[in-house]
Amino acid sequence: MHLSAQTALWFAPLVWPICIWVAWSDMATMRIPNKAVIALTLVFVGLGLILMPWDMFLWRLSQLAIVLGIGIFLNAAGMVGAGDAKFAAAAAPFIALGDLRLLLALFAANLLAAFVTHRLVRHSPLRRLAPGWESWQRGWDFPMGLSLGATLALYLGLGIFYGR
Repeated sequence: MHLSAQTALWFAPLVWPICIWVAWSDMATMRIPNKAVIALTLVFVGLGLILMPWDMFLWRLSQLAIVLGIGIFLNAAGMVGAGDAKFAAAAAPFIALGDLRLLLALFAANLLAAFVTHRLVRHSPLRRLAPGWESWQRGWDFPMGLSLGATLALYLGLGIFYGR
């Protein structure tokens, strides 16, 4: 992994609660709160300035802008929700560019697991634990915040144990 273990260790305790918040909120309301996206961005800016050399910090911020631009395009095309695009953009600076292939594989596996689990629970008695969740009612719509948040959380966890 190209992410340093020290950086992942500093980011994880602040990022993980936001990832849980995003997953929970998206399942419950099918919305990712802007406050969560702003909080994630502030965590990166606050700690990134301390943990990273200036050039790396600026490159990582540019990743936010690039992913946001792609997300806006995909949202306009009806392929992703606006909250998903904004969260992905806010998560982008946490990812070391050299880990992009790992991240995409992690996201693909996570998306499949989250989708299957969500659908199984939706049609099981476990659904009664959260009867008012909007995601149970939405047909084929899927709360991507569940998979996006879990992917970022898992990536940082892997970084703690396997980072440089």
